[in-house]
Parts: sequence; C-alpha cells; structure tokens
Amino acid sequence: MNAAALQALGLRVALGGRPVLHGIDLAFPAGRWTSVVGPNGAGKSTLLKALAGLLPAEGQVALLGQPLAAWRQRERARRLAWLGQGEAGAEDLTVHDVAMLGRLPHQPWLAPPGPGDRAAVEQALRATQAWDWRDRPLGQLSGGERQRVLLARALAVQAQVLLMDEPLANLDPPHQSDWLLLVRDLAAAGRTVVSVLHEVTMALQADSLVVMAQGRVVHQGACAAPATHRAVEAVFDRRIAVHAVAGRPVALPQ
Repeated sequence: MNAAALQALGLRVALGGRPVLHGIDLAFPAGRWTSVVGPNGAGKSTLLKALAGLLPAEGQVALLGQPLAAWRQRERARRLAWLGQGEAGAEDLTVHDVAMLGRLPHQPWLAPPGPGDRAAVEQALRATQAWDWRDRPLGQLSGGERQRVLLARALAVQAQVLLMDEPLANLDPPHQSDWLLLVRDLAAAGRTVVSVLHEVTMALQADSLVVMAQGRVVHQGACAAPATHRAVEAVFDRRIAVHAVAGRPVALPQ
C-alpha cells in the first residue's frame, strides 16, 4: 500500500459547542483517489475542512508525514489545494485572473506572474475547458462554468494533495465525466485526491471509499470490494443498492 499523503489521528471537531467529528482515524494513500460518502449530516464536509486546516480541531492531521501545523503557510499552500462548496469570488475578476490566484503560493511577494505561472494556468484552464473564455468576468458565468474555473484555480496550484468538497456541483453529466477522467489522470500522475461527493455512483469510481455516518467512519476500503458496497447500502438505510454494470459499481435506488 502507498504511504499516506494525508492522515488524521483522533480528529475531533465541535461546531457551536456541538460535537461533529468523534475521533476520526484515517489515512489517505499517496497517488490515489479517495472519495468520502455518507448521508446528510454525517460530517463529510467538516472532515475535509479539518483536513485542510480550515477548522479548529483536536487530534492531529499530518500532511506528507509532517504535522499540518508544522508547515509554514506558504509551503503548505503549495502542497495542499482546496476546492470548497459554493465558494465566492470577485465577480469582476476575469477567469484567467481567478485561476492565477492558485499560483500565489509560488510567487514572491508582489511579484508578477512568471512564465511558469502562466503555463500552469493555461494548462489548468484547458483541462477544465475554460480556456476559451479566459477573458470573461467571473460574474458573467453560469454556475457550472464558475465551478470549472474554481477547479482550474485548484489545479493551477499543482499541489501534491487536492481536497475537493462537492466538486461536481452545477456540472452537467458530460462535464462530470470530464472531471472523472481528470481526477484519474491526476492520481495516475502521483497526485492524491480526496473528494466529498453526493453522487454515490461517481464516488464508487474512485480507488477507495470512506463511508461516514454521525461524525464517524464506519468503513474504509476499496471501491470494488463487496464489503464496501455493503457499507454504502447500510449507511443509506438500504434505500440504494450497489450493482455491477459493465464491470463497474453503480448505486441504484431500491
């Protein structure tokens, strides 16, 4: 098994005085795509934010073998990229400028973007099929177009670890398929991807699955494993069933 690129040990989070995560122990192997699923209120998004260091938490998060808190902020930002739910952006910034924000951790203070930054941004915008409207303001985009630009911003970081919370929001099926191919390419290139997905069938295309309920991990295993399928069915009160279709697991209503 690959070494862990990201690890949580005894992770606990309380929001407004209410415990949300209850002692999470998880390891996310390097160069693999792991998806997190579970019913509403399971703590999936809270887990991802805690892993990114965006929420105060008890316990420990380790990034590439070092405690998250031990990383200098700029160094951590180069190695861990974040795509959150419904992120706001400056509506008058162009698509190109928004994607360029992903390069800030690589740029000296107040320095203009260099050739490497421009190449990384072009690559990211082409990967999300947003290059052709790079000069349009963010405020003129549809929800799906905006999501692709925010994904490009995360990709432009060229981080070793990418955390994505509901990255398929507002994307139509063809662009969801594009995202799936993109994530597989990232993992094949040695990147580590952790995604929270409501689309269970899409989540089952990952290398491994984390199944959550009530702020706890109830299962972690390979997406192809029957035990994983049973855990998914159980956590959704058996209202869905996992079947093999064309050799791949698919979640269907019961």
